[in-house]
Amino acid sequence: MPIKIPDDLPAVAALESEGVVVMREKDAIRQDIRPLRVALLNLMPDKIRTETQFARLLGATPLQIELTLVKPTDHVSRNTAADHMSAFYRPWADISAEKFDGIIVTGAPVEKMPFEEVSYWDELCRIFDWTRTHVHSALHICWAAQAALHHFHGVPKHALPAKKFGVFPHRNLAPASPYLRGISDDLAIPVSRWTETRRDDVAAIGGLKPLLDSDDAGICLVEEPACRTLYMFNHFEYDSDTLANEYFRDVKAGSEIAIPAHYFENDDPKRPPANRWRSHAHLFFANWINVIYQSSPFEIDAIGKRR
Repeated sequence: MPIKIPDDLPAVAALESEGVVVMREKDAIRQDIRPLRVALLNLMPDKIRTETQFARLLGATPLQIELTLVKPTDHVSRNTAADHMSAFYRPWADISAEKFDGIIVTGAPVEKMPFEEVSYWDELCRIFDWTRTHVHSALHICWAAQAALHHFHGVPKHALPAKKFGVFPHRNLAPASPYLRGISDDLAIPVSRWTETRRDDVAAIGGLKPLLDSDDAGICLVEEPACRTLYMFNHFEYDSDTLANEYFRDVKAGSEIAIPAHYFENDDPKRPPANRWRSHAHLFFANWINVIYQSSPFEIDAIGKRR
């Protein structure tokens, strides 16, 4: 089934060139079904690339998805054109009375800062609380996963001595989990962060269940079943060249950066990287959407009332 996104969104052309079926607004209104409503709270600087990454994964799932792009109400993006933001994004304040089947909250390049010093922290905390009453299932990515765990449970983040950067082997700790159905016992996932959430801090909180872990990169995915919430610290959604773009950007800027581990062939930046996580990324997002479809109420206004 297709993904429903605004007709003029730049992601449309990229997705259609890859064979992803995109449903136009005029076609969607003719179908007598309720699509799953998924919000994307996009905190990344490169909004357009991030939109495409997540739309690609959601559009490959077997159900019709209606994607709503969301931004913090008063935060002004410095890296994306204002006309793009005004055309395609809705401030959270404008959608705060609405219900959604799912929400994805992306990472943000602020992980070295204390949480409380982030300019939109107060609103983000209100958004986190809102997800517990107005969203059926939440998926927090990278810094947003750390931020949500800190907000709900006081879990700290810890600075790393160097950036954890590359594609690292992970273990599937819960192959029977509906979120990991069909995923291999071991898999490769991109990692790009300066901080970490530690296993012991997660283990100290009741009701949190680790699903993916790595000897090299630490804990990766944590489930909070009671709230239908997932905390993903790494990046299934990355394109094949995302880590390469980060690396060459920092090299050009003269920043100290290591070659991303287990990424370029023979660790040679002149060789193209191989994408070893694409199939698991599609399977993980398909599983997440399937869990939502199986459990979300048909009447969308009923979301949150069971809690």
